[in-house]
Amino acid sequence: MFPERFSNLPAYAFPRLRALLDVHEPGGEVMHMTIGEPKHAFPAWVGDVIAENVEGFGKYPANDGTPELLGAIRDWVQRRYGVGLDENQIMALNGTREGLYNACMALVPEQKGGGQPVILLPNPFYQVYMIGAISVGAEPMMVPATAETGHLPDYTSLPPEVLNRVAAAYICSPANPQGAVASRDYWVQLIKLAEQYDFRIFADECYSEIYRNTPPVGALQVAQEVGADPERVVIFHSLSKRSNLPGLRSGFVAGGPDSIQRIRQLRAYSGAPLPLPLQAAAAKVWADEAHVVENRTLYQQKFDIADRILGDLPGYLSPEAGFFLWLPVEDGEEAALKLWKETGVRVLPGAYLARDVNGFNPGKGYIRVALVHPNNDVERALTALRHTLYQ
Repeated sequence: MFPERFSNLPAYAFPRLRALLDVHEPGGEVMHMTIGEPKHAFPAWVGDVIAENVEGFGKYPANDGTPELLGAIRDWVQRRYGVGLDENQIMALNGTREGLYNACMALVPEQKGGGQPVILLPNPFYQVYMIGAISVGAEPMMVPATAETGHLPDYTSLPPEVLNRVAAAYICSPANPQGAVASRDYWVQLIKLAEQYDFRIFADECYSEIYRNTPPVGALQVAQEVGADPERVVIFHSLSKRSNLPGLRSGFVAGGPDSIQRIRQLRAYSGAPLPLPLQAAAAKVWADEAHVVENRTLYQQKFDIADRILGDLPGYLSPEAGFFLWLPVEDGEEAALKLWKETGVRVLPGAYLARDVNGFNPGKGYIRVALVHPNNDVERALTALRHTLYQ
């Protein structure tokens, strides 16, 4: 039988969206702005590297990552954050979602503070956070990330009786969907809270390389600066957004040696490591920054287009990072349906990325819009969106 703890899960966001929209004809040329799937070109030489290493498909891949890939990741973390890691503090992932899920499986105890462990999530949130918590029998506690809190969750506001049971806290910075970036002070406060109440921070930093002006500070970077327990912070990164390679399924997890050893042990029994030719390509991609700079420039142009078309709207927030707009509307479902029926532009209701807590869904009054298409398409779609929803 299907486990009881999974019986009340809501439908995933995109099947819900198809049920909402696909019974209606689009009102114009279809433009998909729902999924965060990069459309910029990835480095042209990636295919050559895979071809040069094609014989690796005939071998079982290194479970934790080849020395070349782990070395490239180690060097990137040093360049980007000034943090020196040993290779026993890094593990390659077959897509970062694998790591975000398995961190719960490997690192969350069966009890914390004398009771059921609590895992903190921002609300809205990436859905795998909740599934990871439920899978290990923990209580997922969703903390609102709203305009009032800077679109990041205020975990410090929780009462001690909750914090005593917290085993882990997910935080996404830059945030999906809002584009907010955790400041150094935010990380310091959260790390101090984690030290006080003895929980781990799972820092999802997959959008860290798409930003406007200033590189977002990293959780592991701040943890090192304040002298926190090396096991306190576990970070997750990906080539999907940084390098426009979502299909390569290459990411990594890094943290304290004990945390990584436990995640590696779980992977040895149940994981699916990245094929060797793809590991070879990933190592080259992590070592190259030129394409990342070019990619970031293209997104900055899209931010400028959005600011020009939508910047005078009440409640408009120009994102600090990432590639989503989090646009205020009266009702996200109604707005998405109206936009689809009248223009063919497809966006995601914000409520589909959040959950009702005490009768309040912090995503209900928003739509998420992915700025992943070429500039002229982004301009056309945002112009149609403005004329349809904000007249």
